[in-house]
Amino acid sequence: MTDRMTDRTSDGTSERPPDEQPKLKEYEGEGITVTFEPRRCLHAAECVHGLPEVFDLSRRPWVLPDAAEAGLVAEVVRRCPSGALQYHPAQGPAEHPDSPTTVRRTPSGQLIMRGDLLVSGGTGERRETRVMLCGCGASGNQPYCDHSGPCAEPDDDVPEQR
Repeated sequence: MTDRMTDRTSDGTSERPPDEQPKLKEYEGEGITVTFEPRRCLHAAECVHGLPEVFDLSRRPWVLPDAAEAGLVAEVVRRCPSGALQYHPAQGPAEHPDSPTTVRRTPSGQLIMRGDLLVSGGTGERRETRVMLCGCGASGNQPYCDHSGPCAEPDDDVPEQR
């Protein structure tokens, strides 16, 4: 099977009008499908550093799920702190939420959460396993952080940005 990308709009709820549902890009491979929600990406670069043969921003499509073993792709996708990247294996269970649920506030105010989450916003509720939520209130993608406020300041957790 060749890698293919399709746009689809889905978040597991039917409460949102179609024009308000998040836009997902889907990259299908033999053993795993990776989805990407561009509005949630905060450019942590865990994907491109973790598996550059799969995630390459200079290439179209930029995600080639079959360029590595499906288990490795899933492992790297789970590193995405914002949840912009998700995966669905061709066989076996989907991503399991971390247990116990964890919450960490970054020095610039974002809340990084991992676990079995139900995130409520102005456009409905979504089941999540990984999110980075806005802590400053300036995000245009509430409740998710989009780095449009003080969250855009360098993060003291990253040595290169101190």
